[in-house]
Amino acid sequence: MGDFNLALVIVAIVVCVLVFLFNVYLLVNYQHPDDANQAYFPKFVVVFGLSIAAISILMLPADVANRQACRHAIYNGACNLTLPMKELWLAVYIIDAVLVFFVIPFAMFYYEGDQDKSVGKRIKSALLWVVTTAIVCALLLGILYGLAGKVDFTVRHLSSVTTNFPSNWDFSSGQPCIGGSGARACSAYTASASSEKTWTMRTTFPEYVVALATIVGSVLFSIFGGVGIACLPLALIASFIRRPKAVITRSQYIKEATELGKRAKEVKKAADALHQEERSGSKGRKWRKNVKAVEKELLQLEEDVKLLEEMYPQGEKAETSWALTVLGYLAKLVLGILGLIVSVAWIIHIVIYLLIDPPLSPFLNEIFIKLDDIWGLLGTVAFAFFCFYLLLAVIAGAMMLGLRLVFITIHPMKWGATLMNSFLFNVGLILLCSISVIQFCATAFGYYAQATAAQEIFGHTLQSLRGIKYLYKYNVFQIAFIVLAALTFVYYVAFGWRRKKPSGRFQLSS
Repeated sequence: MGDFNLALVIVAIVVCVLVFLFNVYLLVNYQHPDDANQAYFPKFVVVFGLSIAAISILMLPADVANRQACRHAIYNGACNLTLPMKELWLAVYIIDAVLVFFVIPFAMFYYEGDQDKSVGKRIKSALLWVVTTAIVCALLLGILYGLAGKVDFTVRHLSSVTTNFPSNWDFSSGQPCIGGSGARACSAYTASASSEKTWTMRTTFPEYVVALATIVGSVLFSIFGGVGIACLPLALIASFIRRPKAVITRSQYIKEATELGKRAKEVKKAADALHQEERSGSKGRKWRKNVKAVEKELLQLEEDVKLLEEMYPQGEKAETSWALTVLGYLAKLVLGILGLIVSVAWIIHIVIYLLIDPPLSPFLNEIFIKLDDIWGLLGTVAFAFFCFYLLLAVIAGAMMLGLRLVFITIHPMKWGATLMNSFLFNVGLILLCSISVIQFCATAFGYYAQATAAQEIFGHTLQSLRGIKYLYKYNVFQIAFIVLAALTFVYYVAFGWRRKKPSGRFQLSS
């Protein structure tokens, strides 16, 4: 038993190191050249935040594996040799909440501060904003915990008379329990509604913080996840449908490049004007609206430049570049089809296991269990894949809505061209939604992940918390998830296959 858990600890350490190295690799390759050899604190926050998000997703499969240590326990104290998963869950999610609500905002305020100011003044300004936010959050959390930081468990008082040991074990609707003649009144079978009582107890403050953070994340999860579960595979398929079919001529290339150059000059002129307004201190609502408009136009300009480069590859390896472009779109088609299968499986599982009471089938839970019977870790790997896919769907949904809704700040992730403020924004979004992804997976795969520490925190405690339990009792988040997924699917079927038109004044004639 101890050897099993020693191996689990070694695997956990190795995975954490690999996750950290992978996130460093992402940072190095995604960062903008302007951020090279500077902005070290935001970079540390980005790597640390991404590592926490990935580890939190992997902790649920680890929790399931940790539970297996007690399966063949010979004595009652054997489970004391397992990992303290409940404490690890609380530690990870408290760190998650601190990063989302304090550390990442501080890093963003510091990074986006006026570059003309000294480092001390930028730190002072960022601290002022974060301290103000911390005081407000602490007051709200304290008041809410004092008023509603309790859990209400519904219990039923049961009692039964004793009877002789039966000679047979025949049960039916007429005799639902053990008993002789006239002694068939099983308390659990015939108990009246008045036997139900409510046990109220105060939850711990860390669990309450995790619960509130989960609610905030669940709102975003139901919106972004519902949109993303449909748009993630369909966007890949639509990208293949809208792909460039052939290489354009040199004259067409010169014409389009000239138009893009004019648009680039206009964007630069607008950006310079906004920078002058910022330095003069006139940062009102109109200024913020214009900043978002310029960001959107710049993003569209970058997309048009990329499309033009694909349609007219240059250099000595132009033919190879075009071949790789074609293969890339074929890969998008294959991944889109596979993703569509996974998305459909998720939707079916949510409907038949979560929304219908009693569930029609365990579905994916049963598939994971059968995969574990084939090979010990096969079901756990499949389980982790479905959890990660859900997080990817949340990110895809956030990016799609961010490109279309004016009240959401656009922070695109570009290979070799991502500024630290965009990195920090997306890391904060991933961290906030990762809590809800884990809670959702712990509920959706409750049969497979039963008796785990995650289910204790995100199942019994969270779904019995006063004032919050009704959101889970009536499946508010799951219903919103399914409705938004259906609407997004209809949108893509109707409009998604069409070629996107630039939001600016110019458009590629091809």
